[in-house]
Amino acid sequence: MNPGLQYPIFGPEIQCPHCRQTIPALTLTDTYLCPRHGAFEANPDTGELIHLQSGRHWRRWNGEWYRQHTHPDGIRFEIHEALDKLYTQGYRATKVVIARRYQELMSGYLERSTPWRSGQPESTAARLYGLPVEFSPDSTEEPCWEVINFDLDKEPGVPIRYPYFRLFE
Repeated sequence: MNPGLQYPIFGPEIQCPHCRQTIPALTLTDTYLCPRHGAFEANPDTGELIHLQSGRHWRRWNGEWYRQHTHPDGIRFEIHEALDKLYTQGYRATKVVIARRYQELMSGYLERSTPWRSGQPESTAARLYGLPVEFSPDSTEEPCWEVINFDLDKEPGVPIRYPYFRLFE
């Protein structure tokens, strides 16, 4: 028997998407078992890892796991955590690029300029946490966007008047 066929599609071990510790595959199954987070099942048809307890789906790009969101709060929370992390590293975000596959899901949750309040000319630019939002190129042009959820453009410095900055004060 081919030893490669004894393990799920990601090999004999992976890093847990939650805690990043190395977890083993269960031989002759499509399952990985984390002592802290339980079982994850690898789906060879979709290339996804599914956390059996929560039903959350994960996909891998360049060795990193990315949760695949079905609700806008999940991606908004993930972006907020990334902004938090940038701040602790001495950076501020200047723009959020969200995967195009989430455009419809996120459309009702993005802030829009209201010229009658701001005195600015009308703008259709969407914002999230005070940052301009763009949607990624199509995943056929850049395949990473089929898996990753967002990217933050950043620069050194502390956030200036971003709504998420108030959370740190």
